[in-house]
Amino acid sequence: MTLEFRAEGEVTVGYRVKRAAQLADRIFETWIEAPHVARNARAGQFLVLRIDERGERIPLTISAVDGDMVRVIYMAVGKTTYQLATLGPGDEVRDVAGPLGRPSEIRYFGHCVVVGGGVGIACCPIIARAARAAGNRVTGIIGARTAAYLVCEDEMREACDELLVATDDGSKGYHGFAADVLKRLVERERPDRVWIVGPAIMMKVTSEVTRPAAIPTVVSLNPIMVDGTGMCGSCRVEVGGETRFACVDGPEFDAHLVDFDMLMARQKAYLEEEKVALERFSAQRCGCGTGGPHG
Repeated sequence: MTLEFRAEGEVTVGYRVKRAAQLADRIFETWIEAPHVARNARAGQFLVLRIDERGERIPLTISAVDGDMVRVIYMAVGKTTYQLATLGPGDEVRDVAGPLGRPSEIRYFGHCVVVGGGVGIACCPIIARAARAAGNRVTGIIGARTAAYLVCEDEMREACDELLVATDDGSKGYHGFAADVLKRLVERERPDRVWIVGPAIMMKVTSEVTRPAAIPTVVSLNPIMVDGTGMCGSCRVEVGGETRFACVDGPEFDAHLVDFDMLMARQKAYLEEEKVALERFSAQRCGCGTGGPHG
């Protein structure tokens, strides 16, 4: 936690935003000074932040560390992520809890493949670097709707021995999905371990590629989460027929045992409330009273 005395008698408690940038349409990166997180974070872990005292707690995967700073990359889809995107250098986030969750299992496997889809690509370089540092040969596969959404491409190219790119519209790399590229790779050689990070539907579809050959495959789940400590139960998921909590048992699980349909149904539980909150936030920002989101 950062405590600063800005002026005589004035104490500020918070976490300073050091850098911020927009990477693509509605995709942003924010670097936050949080030494206790940065000094202990490992690949696959996440943090939970709250922008202000009345704010929502949201989990975000740690995508990079630089000194005492941690980076989160996210798509603005609701009130809190839009609000976070408005913060720039010098602004503060009220709470940053972490690192949370179990780190990725990193050891020598042989040939590892790290697959990222959409904004999930942001979580891949830190995993790829760790896997490579453990002596593995690492192939990266990243996929997005168009070339404009391929975040962290240079970082993945640097972190991997080989990087394969796919876009839905064919604007860069293979014309198709990351799952198609993974299928071609699996037909060429059998990887020893696969990580998949991205939207739930993408992880569901892509993990089916490795199921027939029983290739060990891990996905990083992103359910609704509140406290991040296993107390509230909001992040419960079903894995292998058992209830697990993504915050303390995950967020990474065996892809072939996850009930993705249940996960996706639970992710939609508060869509109406999120819509109302975003409309109110947008109206407050533009001062135009009520109305829909203004981006």
